[in-house]
Amino acid sequence: MIRGLYAITPDEVDTDLLLAKVEAALQGGISVLQYRNKQASYQLQIQQAGAILPLCKQYQVPFIINDSVELCLTLGADGVHIGADDGNINEVSARLGANKILGASCYNHFDLALSAQQAGATYVAFGACFASSTKPHAPVASLELFKQAKAQLHIPAVAIGGITLTNAPSVIQAGADSMAVINAIFHADDVKLAAQQFAHLFKESNLKATT
Repeated sequence: MIRGLYAITPDEVDTDLLLAKVEAALQGGISVLQYRNKQASYQLQIQQAGAILPLCKQYQVPFIINDSVELCLTLGADGVHIGADDGNINEVSARLGANKILGASCYNHFDLALSAQQAGATYVAFGACFASSTKPHAPVASLELFKQAKAQLHIPAVAIGGITLTNAPSVIQAGADSMAVINAIFHADDVKLAAQQFAHLFKESNLKATT
């Protein structure tokens, strides 16, 4: 299941630097890692994702590829995350097979989440929940969507877009099962510490829920 802190890699062409940041995030307690690099050629994507995969296996963290079913299947990654422009979700689901994770961006449309669930998605993502420098023109997704997801979906809902340590508690309180973070982790001075701080928010939430 997709739960907790979902880290997404930054656009970094320096593979050694990227690997160092990824390992620090893994040490900090991320629950899921998505490889996303819009600046890299396909060959560099193969090189970087291929180097990250064994790190994720070492830390027993699911490794998801952004957009590319081909890259996911070529490397034997755990799954793929697709957006509205990345192909028909039913076709992607059939190509991946039953043993892979399939995530779908639903932006601010709950009907897309219902369709994704029916097509076999493992989780859905809503966003941008807050202003995002990564996708500045992304539609705004209300946190109310996560309450609706709790009531009507049987798969996890991930929050994405502009999430920081300041606004993260409101995301968890709204009912998001996971939150995807790029800049607040990978652009932090101390990547491991930043990951630990986000992960701790989920631990605190779980403790409150059981007391």
